[in-house]
Amino acid sequence: MKKTLSMMLVLVAMLAIFAVPANAAEIALVTDVGTIDDESFNQACWQGVEAYAVANNITYQYYQPAADSDDERLGSIDQAVSDGAKVIVLPGYLFGASVAQAQELYPDVKFIAIDVSAGDLGTDPLSNVYCAVFGEEQAGYLAGYAAVKDGYTKLGFLGGMAVPAVVRYGYGFVQGANAAAVELGTPIEINYTYGGQFYGDANITAKMDGWYTAGTEIVFACGGGIWTSAAEAALAHKSYVIGVDVDQHYLGEAYVADYGYNPFVTSAMKQLQNATEAALAKFYAGEWDTIGGKIETLDLSAGDFVGLPTAETSWCFKTFTVEEYNAVLEGIKSGAVTVSNAIDAAPATDASVTVNYID
Repeated sequence: MKKTLSMMLVLVAMLAIFAVPANAAEIALVTDVGTIDDESFNQACWQGVEAYAVANNITYQYYQPAADSDDERLGSIDQAVSDGAKVIVLPGYLFGASVAQAQELYPDVKFIAIDVSAGDLGTDPLSNVYCAVFGEEQAGYLAGYAAVKDGYTKLGFLGGMAVPAVVRYGYGFVQGANAAAVELGTPIEINYTYGGQFYGDANITAKMDGWYTAGTEIVFACGGGIWTSAAEAALAHKSYVIGVDVDQHYLGEAYVADYGYNPFVTSAMKQLQNATEAALAKFYAGEWDTIGGKIETLDLSAGDFVGLPTAETSWCFKTFTVEEYNAVLEGIKSGAVTVSNAIDAAPATDASVTVNYID
């Protein structure tokens, strides 16, 4: 009898072990179309998941959809839930439709949707969803202002697809460049275009080469991997680029040996890692009800969620100083400097500022 009971207990224990999924993790991240080392959204949010989970001894895992589709993204969410995820981080606007479905399918699971707006969702977020969007126009403004203050008078904006976040970056860039040009009394010119995709190719490189050949000095490359075309053309002309979303200075280090310089002057950043960690902290502190069911705009009024990198290694301006940067940053925080987030029409500019909007 005792032997039979012991065998039954062993069997129960074994079944319990096998019932635990191999990838069981409380915190999950599902990538959009990229990988966790994509040097952009997925990587920055994954770093936030990893930093928070390691610091708090919580299990974590990521899932990469097999294809770029809503069904595949939802399938990865299904798998994460099946593996025991309590909270799932979803980076990027492509998750809109998947979040809208998942929030109803899994009411007991919390979803942190980074850079997913009301328009992306197509519906209101339920109480188990928190959406964070960013004040890209403020980051773009700071990049444009700094570039003109540093002496650049022929600028370019190369956007990926003309989605709201990219347009806000671009229109903010124009506003900042315009403000600096007015302060300096210096005429400037901006070429402005969208590539219609989030990766570089020969056609976009050729367009950028034409810009640099005609005198463009620096291009704000805004949209996933489209920076590769801007950087390739810039290097051919000993010219420069501005990165986006994360501090992309380190990408330019690969060019120093062959070209003698790093083409990245600065980057217009969203603090994606900080936003991810902050939302996870709310969940684990039992404060989800303060953010659940909300779409929160993370800009300078909410904290240091956008801006330029100020680390000495990434600050590559010739004359524009960190002190000058901090002054305009504080101006935006206080409301003394107003940056419009409107995207229905191009921003107004001074007569000395020429913006060429190019199809």
